[in-house]
Amino acid sequence: MEVQQSWRLRFSFRNATIALCLLNLVAAFLLLQGFLSVASSRNRPLSTNHKLDQLKYIKEAQEIRLSMQPLELIKRVREIQEEAYYETEAVQDKDSKQNAAMDLSKRLKDFRSLNDASSLKALEEWRKRKMERARLREIEKNGTLNSPSQLRKHNF
Repeated sequence: MEVQQSWRLRFSFRNATIALCLLNLVAAFLLLQGFLSVASSRNRPLSTNHKLDQLKYIKEAQEIRLSMQPLELIKRVREIQEEAYYETEAVQDKDSKQNAAMDLSKRLKDFRSLNDASSLKALEEWRKRKMERARLREIEKNGTLNSPSQLRKHNF
């Protein structure tokens, strides 16, 4: 029985907790060591031969990618886009100038038509007065009209 009691004393909850904590510490230490070894291997410089091979591979890949691009086609597309842009700009300028000219012409015609009625009437009156004055001057030159009553008859 003595053996059994000594066994029980060794495996108390307190001893089991301490043992479990020690095992956790060992596991954490091993995991930490594994992480540090992976990190140090990443930071470790590659061998020069391996670096040169990777650089050659990268350069070849870039050259292949560049050689596959249709550079002439891209240049031609850009030229066509620029031409189309300039043509539309020129057409828009021309259209805007034509529209402005047509608008101005229309406004002038409208202005003339509004003024034509009143100006024609005034022009006709002016012509009549001028003709009457010219006729009176001619009559006075010839001396056919001598009395003022005859002159008043012809004045408007």
